[in-house]
Amino acid sequence: MAIPAPLPPDKLYRVCDPAALGFTTTDDLADLEEILGQPRAVEAMRFGIDIRRQGYNIFVLGPQGAGRYTLIGEFLRRAAAADPTPDDWCYLFNFGEPHKPRALRLPAGKAPPFREAMARLVDDLRAAIPAAFEAEEHQARRNLIEGELKERHEQAFQALRHEAQQKGLALGQSPTGFVFVPTKNGQAIPPEAFNALEHAEREAITANMREMEERLEALLRQSQAWQKESLEKLRALNQQLAQRVVDHHIAPLKREYAALPDVSTYLDAVRDDLIKNVLRFLRAAAAGTAQAAGAAPPGGAGEGLGDEDPAPFRRYQVNVIVHNGTAPGAPVVYEDLPTAPGLIGRIEHAAQFGQLVTDFTFIKAGSLHKANGGYLIVDARKLMLQPFAYEELKRALQARQIKIESLAQRMGYAPITTLEPEPIPLDAKVVLVGEPMLYYLLSAYDPEFLELFKVQAEMSDRIDNTPEALRSYARLIAKLVRREKLRPFTAAAVARLLEHSARMVDDSDKLSARFAYILDWLREADHWAGEANAAHTEAAHVEQAIAARIRRADRVRETMQEQILRGHVLIDTAGARAGQVNGLSVLQLGNFAFGKPSRISARVRMGRGEVVDIERRVELGGPLHAKGVMILAGYLGAKYAPDRPLALSATLVFEQSYSGVDGDSASSAELYALLSALADIPIKQSFAVTGSVNQFGQVQAIGGVNEKIEGFYDVCVGRGLKGGEGVLIPAANAVNLMLRKDVIDAVRAGRFRIYPVTTIDEGIEILTGVPAGAAGADGAYPPDTVNARVAARLEAFAAAARHFALRAAEGDGEADGEKKK
Repeated sequence: MAIPAPLPPDKLYRVCDPAALGFTTTDDLADLEEILGQPRAVEAMRFGIDIRRQGYNIFVLGPQGAGRYTLIGEFLRRAAAADPTPDDWCYLFNFGEPHKPRALRLPAGKAPPFREAMARLVDDLRAAIPAAFEAEEHQARRNLIEGELKERHEQAFQALRHEAQQKGLALGQSPTGFVFVPTKNGQAIPPEAFNALEHAEREAITANMREMEERLEALLRQSQAWQKESLEKLRALNQQLAQRVVDHHIAPLKREYAALPDVSTYLDAVRDDLIKNVLRFLRAAAAGTAQAAGAAPPGGAGEGLGDEDPAPFRRYQVNVIVHNGTAPGAPVVYEDLPTAPGLIGRIEHAAQFGQLVTDFTFIKAGSLHKANGGYLIVDARKLMLQPFAYEELKRALQARQIKIESLAQRMGYAPITTLEPEPIPLDAKVVLVGEPMLYYLLSAYDPEFLELFKVQAEMSDRIDNTPEALRSYARLIAKLVRREKLRPFTAAAVARLLEHSARMVDDSDKLSARFAYILDWLREADHWAGEANAAHTEAAHVEQAIAARIRRADRVRETMQEQILRGHVLIDTAGARAGQVNGLSVLQLGNFAFGKPSRISARVRMGRGEVVDIERRVELGGPLHAKGVMILAGYLGAKYAPDRPLALSATLVFEQSYSGVDGDSASSAELYALLSALADIPIKQSFAVTGSVNQFGQVQAIGGVNEKIEGFYDVCVGRGLKGGEGVLIPAANAVNLMLRKDVIDAVRAGRFRIYPVTTIDEGIEILTGVPAGAAGADGAYPPDTVNARVAARLEAFAAAARHFALRAAEGDGEADGEKKK
């Protein structure tokens, strides 16, 4: 079997040639206008915006920093500019049902002028109505009606007095009302004198008094009718005058909005209410005059308008909740705090006399109102964190209307007076932005989610590393540099940044699409260029930014390396040991990842075919790691004992591991340790290994290959490179290599090697220096090979197991014979 050659330096890093970019500095490049490297998401966004059907809202999913909001903003700005400007919306007082305010739609930009016109109407009427009622003509007609009533009263009472005098009676007044008193010679007869009269005379006088009292009661009833008639005349007079004044002032407004039926209907209701409640204007004017004079309002303290309505003219106001006349096109609204009231609106309250009160002017718009006719952008994670917000959004989208309702109302508990505003029709495209996992969870557990968000716009975190992509990426960098007002970047600096972009995704054939992170690198490189008083940002400044960020984050890595170099954590980088190999793992702390070597050891003995994962037994190993260990047993049994029991008991452990272990990237290292222990052939400790393995012995790709190689390299450098050190990686991971310059320099000098292996046989041969050996036609392996020694050891275990089984059977037979005797 041919051993794979170590990778040459040019396979360890994909260089970006600055000359191939075709510019000197970013000042030479035009801005990139299109979305870079997201064709699938672009198609989905275009489809989601163009289709105007219910439920076709958009969920933009992608990793943080992948330009999700850039994608959304790019498309929504273009679409919104071409869309018609949506209508304005107002809430008005409902004169029939005050607790149910009316919603009024007005053409874009018409709501604020209508609000001002209504305010001017009320102001004009507050001056015009009192003036009209104080006019001489109106006062004269009022006095005429009141004089007629007074004259009728006086004439009737005078006739009644004259008739009483004819009957010897006088009409007097007591604290309890009118009374008739008998008289003689014009003087009232005292009670003593009246009682002294003859019986017949007293009876006649009493009869006359009863008759006159009946006449008086009839007159009083007639007087009430006259008074009511007079009040009706006064009311009609006031109504006629109020109607004339109101019609005169409201007529221009009705003519202006005659083309809007809803406004005309509302103005008719306003007219009727103004005429009906004209006394509000008179009382307000009287109260204002009294306050200006320092006196109490007419009627005394506590009487009048103050007890009826503290804001008598608020009912005629127009509550404009949305107006779209300031900018052409449809609105694009981003809701950064998507609470339930923030989305659907709210009804505020004010404290008055120890109570919370409200009216239609306290209705406030939510982001759905503001985005109505346009687009609403919401962060999905923030939406889920707000109580009831997601449910309220779904309810609005399902009903296609915005119904403002307090949470207390919705839960059936409203301790204070509130309103029921008329719902407003909803026609908005909602765009949720979130992580892929959140999208998949909602799809799986919310049956309504996919009915409301039918368009999935998925963004990738990487793009292809092609010459065209590099040039477009450079234009994007130029755009960001100009937008952030940074120093121009040279072509070498951009090239170094593009190389680091490939390192960010651990793939030399890809580039990072997390442009927010690229922007951070631009800012930090510009900072170091400023520290050096450079006119341009050079590749050295980019390198300095990368090194500085690593320096800020690598305290834990440095501590772990120190523990290895001081011997607190046992890692051998020289010599050879059977059943022991250096495995590699990756630790992620925030945005910083680094590799860490770990000693993996294996011990074997005769047993029942069990490979014990000590990490799993003590609950430090995860399910993926346990799966990898179980694959080892399958590999050993199928390759070395296909026709006999695998009489093996083996234990595997990550030495000095005090935290959880998961993943299968160490399964090949564990298998190498097992084979070394079985064959009793030492493994060179100058090597470290990474890669997963399947049951056929093929080495599979893993993640974090760059960090793993560099982690072991740093340990070797700390102990002094001797020239024999190296790392075995899966051959499939060769394309992922974007190693540090010092590692590449060591490889170029022959002091460090990186082997791409495809099978376990290739790897064990490199690690031990002993041929692995291929099975012949009879299934036997060549002598003095690793596989032959493993097979022999397992055969010895099997033979020993059979021997012990026979002895046990013979012992059981002798025991049975003794029992029969």
